[in-house]
Amino acid sequence: MRDAPLTALIISPNRELALELAATQGEARAFQIVGDLKSYPTQQTLELRLRQLQPEVVLIDLATDLDQACQLIALIARPQLQIIGLQETNDSHSLIQSLRAGACEFLYRPLTATQQREVTGRIRRLRAPGEEAEPELGKIASFSSAKPGSGASTLATQTAFAIKKVSGKRVLLIDCDLMGGTIGFYLKLNHPYSLVDALNQAHELTAASWSNLTVSSGGVDILPAPEAPFAGLLNLAALHDVLQYARMQYDWVILDLPAVFQKFSLLAVAESDSSYLVSTSELPSLHLARKAVALLNQIGLAKDRYQVVINRINKRDNINRSDMEKIFNCSVLATFPNDYFSLHRVVTLGQPLGGDSELGKSIERLAGKLAGPTTAKKTRSGGLLEPKTAYSQA
Repeated sequence: MRDAPLTALIISPNRELALELAATQGEARAFQIVGDLKSYPTQQTLELRLRQLQPEVVLIDLATDLDQACQLIALIARPQLQIIGLQETNDSHSLIQSLRAGACEFLYRPLTATQQREVTGRIRRLRAPGEEAEPELGKIASFSSAKPGSGASTLATQTAFAIKKVSGKRVLLIDCDLMGGTIGFYLKLNHPYSLVDALNQAHELTAASWSNLTVSSGGVDILPAPEAPFAGLLNLAALHDVLQYARMQYDWVILDLPAVFQKFSLLAVAESDSSYLVSTSELPSLHLARKAVALLNQIGLAKDRYQVVINRINKRDNINRSDMEKIFNCSVLATFPNDYFSLHRVVTLGQPLGGDSELGKSIERLAGKLAGPTTAKKTRSGGLLEPKTAYSQA
């Protein structure tokens, strides 16, 4: 039986090349085209599409602008992603330049079925020696809001502790609000490192360095936001590397994101297995959440990758759940009661919510849905050090 086609993203301003390649797939069955970009994208756009589509190969047009194509190849080249250059002719200069940038193969017109199958055959052989059973990776769940102050940080933090409680698994909580993260303050942490340090070390993370970057609180590892607002330049592509490393070390990675409209948040949402858009029942929050749902649809995020949750519900609210679902044009996964006094108590003590409050019970129900029925704790050889400090009992 012939090998299944490789999933592929095409980047080709030269539409003749792209259309010819697509037209030959009925015969060649070399590639399954999962995305087609008609112009050279920005680095951020390309990274976002790669995370959404998860292609095995990228086919990039060298004919239109060789220098720009090679810059993109250099930016996205990584061991698990094969890049193939597309050219009008068998041009040695283009071949050498693209290979130096990080491409592994080269196709030129006429794009015959035989030529394509030879290229995909070499790619499969290249991948075969290193193909071992992949380690089970952890899941990423992110919390963001359309309107700041809707309680996404509270839900992210308490969900992380609840998952730890109901499953016993390894959990990491990352405060991704680089301008005003509050998790470190709420949990009374005094830690010199932050997500910014992890992003700066993205290509050289080890168990030892990660243990220094994170701090433990209540059995959950925390990667805080910086103590002072960070407005410097970041290599956003490093976010993928940090999260992939975290996936290998933890069963669950919980992201507390700034407003969903920010570029950093959109990239993190694209990396997540599940995302939760937090709104309150107030009209301004509902209005912005509706815009956020439309944005997530516009960037191509599948509807099963994100859910709307409503925070601080009051019994006297004049809008019910079905009304809110009509506003969003999607379902509302969960609602959480307005429980100011329980939150004030745990923030004062730096403690997680217990199951003795209505809010705590609601969050534990969400954690149970996320963590699933199993409570067996996963262990990994060569993993992180055990939690370093006990939870503050001030």
